[in-house]
Amino acid sequence: MTDVASSEERDFSMRARDNQARLTAGLQSRYDVVVCGAGASGSVVARRLAENPQVQVLLLEAGGSDEAESVLDPALWPTNLGGERDWGFQAEPNPHLNGRQLALSMGKGLGGGSSINVAVWARGHRSDWDFFALESGDPAWGYENVLDIYRRIENWQGAPDPKFRGTGGPVWVQPAPDPSPIAGAMLDAASEIGIPTFEHPNGRMMEGDGGAAISDILVRNGRRHSLYRAYLRPWLDRPNLTVLTGAFVRRVMFDGRRATGVEFLRDGQVTTVGASTEVVLSLGAIQTPKVLMHSGIGDREELGRVGIPLLQHLPGVGRNFQDHVSFGCTWEYAEPIAPRNSGSEATLYWKSRPDLDAPDLLFCQVEFPVPSDRTAARGVPAHGWTMFAGLAQPVSRGRLRLRGPDPLASVAVDADFLSDPADMTTARTCVELCRALGNARAFRPFVRGEAMPGELKGEALDLYIRDAAVTYWHQSCTAKMGRDEMSVVDSTLKVYGVDGLRVADGSIMPRVTTGNTQAPCAIIGERAAETIRKAHGL
Repeated sequence: MTDVASSEERDFSMRARDNQARLTAGLQSRYDVVVCGAGASGSVVARRLAENPQVQVLLLEAGGSDEAESVLDPALWPTNLGGERDWGFQAEPNPHLNGRQLALSMGKGLGGGSSINVAVWARGHRSDWDFFALESGDPAWGYENVLDIYRRIENWQGAPDPKFRGTGGPVWVQPAPDPSPIAGAMLDAASEIGIPTFEHPNGRMMEGDGGAAISDILVRNGRRHSLYRAYLRPWLDRPNLTVLTGAFVRRVMFDGRRATGVEFLRDGQVTTVGASTEVVLSLGAIQTPKVLMHSGIGDREELGRVGIPLLQHLPGVGRNFQDHVSFGCTWEYAEPIAPRNSGSEATLYWKSRPDLDAPDLLFCQVEFPVPSDRTAARGVPAHGWTMFAGLAQPVSRGRLRLRGPDPLASVAVDADFLSDPADMTTARTCVELCRALGNARAFRPFVRGEAMPGELKGEALDLYIRDAAVTYWHQSCTAKMGRDEMSVVDSTLKVYGVDGLRVADGSIMPRVTTGNTQAPCAIIGERAAETIRKAHGL
């Protein structure tokens, strides 16, 4: 960064800080739009609405600042797991994982998951977006329109590809620079076993059977460029955008069937703030349905069980829980190789069966060992790499349940990973493909050998899979968009049966997208802002 750029950045930072200090000190009783959650979708919604200087936007975020080395240095992302920037959700013990209870980390703070994730930018497969369009009945959710949005929002730093990539948008996207030789070996191994490789993973590769590529990442000049940094931070000096951190949203307030504001907790004080136009929930796939239920929106029996008065019966709230589940296979390095960038630089998508029309397996190479709590006991090499691979389209579905009427009480998450036998069948194929890749000739100069799972068959392999299974941290689908009785929002993301309330985050996905979810969440934010502007002439 040049001295002039550094000076401009310091001036902006000071101006933004002073502006937000004034705005939060003089918090108004009512705003045009209240957005709840400053994550991968909420940051987009708030920025796009605040682009109209006549619209007063309040953004509430339960966590704090992203000004921390553990956030800004993309290599330090694992250090945030279990810390103050992690909500710390835990799934219930799962009999299909041999009774294990998985941690379901989700980002808490400005940027949400985009501030603590692996920084991978993966748009999803053509079939995902066409399925969204089919489920919602709105072609604007289809692949061709979504591709146009991606071109519009990207500032692509790789080789020019105008059919698939854009260069004028707020989201700085680049191929992982100077990737590790182990990432190159991953692509060579894919070619060796008949899987095609591509210049980048967000174009032709995700329109067909899949393939392998060096990952696209949200890193700029070696620093994390989260969706908060891309969209929201440049707007913090504006007089019509107020960002309030440390604000835990308890429930949405209603006058009859119209959302009129939200109740939140900050510094031990419960405060209500009004929304004259709309409330937008962008709290993620666990907190959003939780807030809906505490607001009286959900399954009649579920709310009655904990004594919450029913406002709107929507049995799909908290149902249809999905996540990508992974089974790590590990190899020992012949000589230590230090991780580069975020430590995940190569990705691969492929099909478990040739008759499928889209990939159902997701592979992210991780340049260090990633055992589960159980597989760690099998012996982890001091230096090695992991094929963090799993189910891109799981069949199993989970659900969320309230523990009681107190909004501060934790929610019970029955993730139910591997509860459907079809997922176990796919998982076996996934592990077999992992081993074929990791034991290919391309890796022989770099590895001493396979550390786990090794030549396991039958029940021994199934035991390994259930012991190795971990989350990809892609929780989604708990307030799904659609037109059936289990749908929670319509094609405009408006909550059924009430007015003035929308949901914009990964919970609206009818099914989890193929790949990492932050890029699809940016699209959800863009679509939400577009529909709100259109509905209210903003």
